[in-house]
Amino acid sequence: PERSTNLLGVRHILLVLSGKGGVGKSTICTELALALRHRGHRVGILDVDLCGPSIPRMLRVQDRAVHQCDSGWVPVFVGQDRGIALMSIGFLLERPDDAVVWRGPKKNALIKQFVTDVAWGDLDFLIVDTPPGTSDEHISTVEALRHYKPLGAILVTTPQ
Repeated sequence: PERSTNLLGVRHILLVLSGKGGVGKSTICTELALALRHRGHRVGILDVDLCGPSIPRMLRVQDRAVHQCDSGWVPVFVGQDRGIALMSIGFLLERPDDAVVWRGPKKNALIKQFVTDVAWGDLDFLIVDTPPGTSDEHISTVEALRHYKPLGAILVTTPQ
């Protein structure tokens, strides 16, 4: 299959995973992105939590729109210095609280499209916020990113 060049400028890819919902994956992604940015790194967040895209709200950009360019979608840039690039299904919904009720193939196709069709530019880190659980969406995300050799994964757990 034809490989996208949109991730070639990304040095490190980190996935954030958990076996269940409500453990703070999106919070970890957001805080990690802010900490890396504070240290001078160029950072992106890919929010593939299709049923609960909370990162746009956490970064106070939920009212922004995604635009197209020659190489695909332009991510939303966050902060006065535009230091964090963000792509989320939250930007593609008519209303930020709309529910996404899709079957697996449509979700998996969107994840692949997010991986291939977002024009990230040069980034030191791309942090991928995954949905809760262990579903096809995780397999699709890892398969789509495999060629780009992700640095690793952060597994968010709770003490119980």
